[in-house]
Amino acid sequence: MKKTILIVDDHTLFAQSLQGLVNSFQEYEVIKVLKNGQELVDYFNSNNKRPDIILLDIRMPIMDGVATMSWLKDQFPEQKTLALTMEHDEEIIIKMVRAGCRGYLLKDIEPEEFLYALESVSTSGYYFSQEIEDVLDHPGTKNYGNLSNREMEFLNYACSEKTYKEVAEEMNLSPKTIDGYRESLFSKLQVKSRVGMVLFAVKNNIVKI
Repeated sequence: MKKTILIVDDHTLFAQSLQGLVNSFQEYEVIKVLKNGQELVDYFNSNNKRPDIILLDIRMPIMDGVATMSWLKDQFPEQKTLALTMEHDEEIIIKMVRAGCRGYLLKDIEPEEFLYALESVSTSGYYFSQEIEDVLDHPGTKNYGNLSNREMEFLNYACSEKTYKEVAEEMNLSPKTIDGYRESLFSKLQVKSRVGMVLFAVKNNIVKI
């Protein structure tokens, strides 16, 4: 039986091309193409067949990808969803990952890698495009037993939407000390961005999404 895909993207030409590509894969088929998050909400609330994977754009009218992902997290937390977008923004990636997005792909991805992404999400649960992985320095499952309690506390704050300045206030520390924690974690976790820390924390169940 083929795995089912639901596309949510307001760009009609792209969505139709994506549908054709997915349907060309032997093990996958598109069951519906929707234009925004509200249409997805209506689709789910009408008790239609739930897909194995949702391909979700970020920038959409009425209800965008971030709001849609938040709704899915609240209503259907087990739903596997891949972001497929042109948005390459650290803050948006963090929001999507914290909301339960299983992967983040850029729309210029090659078909072969796209198929691999679908298979990875289906089997292992997560996939991020090569360009995103390059930014993140391939955060995987590593030993984090050498993190201090304060570093773990900082890591949890870093996975929120708080700015580093707000984190410093929450921890009653100076911005300079917070910078030191950040650089220490970058080194210990072998990542080079805040997104990398978030993915590390999510994959290792340090923070709950």
